[in-house]
Amino acid sequence: MNRINTLFNEQKNGILSVYFCAGFPTLDSTTPIIRSLAAHGVQMIEIGIPFSDPMADGPVIQHAATQALRNGMTLHTLFKQLEGIRQDVTIPLILMGYLNPIMQYGTELFFQDCQTHGIDGVIIPDLPFNEYMETYRPIAERYNIKIIMLITPETSEERIRLIDENTDGFIYMVSSAATTGAQKDFDAQKQAYFHRIQNMSLKNPCLIGFGISNRKTYETASAHSEGCIIGSKFISLLEDAKGNAEIAANNLLNALKE
Repeated sequence: MNRINTLFNEQKNGILSVYFCAGFPTLDSTTPIIRSLAAHGVQMIEIGIPFSDPMADGPVIQHAATQALRNGMTLHTLFKQLEGIRQDVTIPLILMGYLNPIMQYGTELFFQDCQTHGIDGVIIPDLPFNEYMETYRPIAERYNIKIIMLITPETSEERIRLIDENTDGFIYMVSSAATTGAQKDFDAQKQAYFHRIQNMSLKNPCLIGFGISNRKTYETASAHSEGCIIGSKFISLLEDAKGNAEIAANNLLNALKE
């Protein structure tokens, strides 16, 4: 069974997934960050593939992606860095990136290398659903890689149910239609959206992402889903700690308790 499915079968609430950008703050930061997050009890990790035009990302992640590209991060380099990561890291690992770098790398080779290097799922924000169904889903299933789809407050019920019916892993609930970035709390409108999805009784578990940065947002997200995804907050803490993944991971967990 895929590690993503195993995680959600074993834990029904409070799952914490953390996103960071490969190659930031330095080119060789990737595996130390993965190991630090896993050692601190994070249950899943999303590894960002840097791209020059990350349309869904806010300024913090855009800055990280720009720096990672300047550092020389590529998909080839990332896969090389991930060699041997499964010797000591057992939690699910997900790659998050845009279509362009994946297509340049070669779609079939990309999923094959994901399997080879212990990647469990991928998130491709700009992948059209029809292209997912026709091309990407068959390839991903061949290598037991879950493709995670995103929904927003503007996504229709019909489309949400279509995604739920044709994916297997979890659904990424984007908290708002805006780009990524930390927020202090979720307003009534966002919480109404969380309630609406929760009441749809989807077969897939959901994780809420975008805007989670403190105890209040973490607890609100966890109350309406199986857990949450944190990105911008961790990247900011990583930069504050001058790249020290141990300090950043510890500070993140403390921020979720305060």
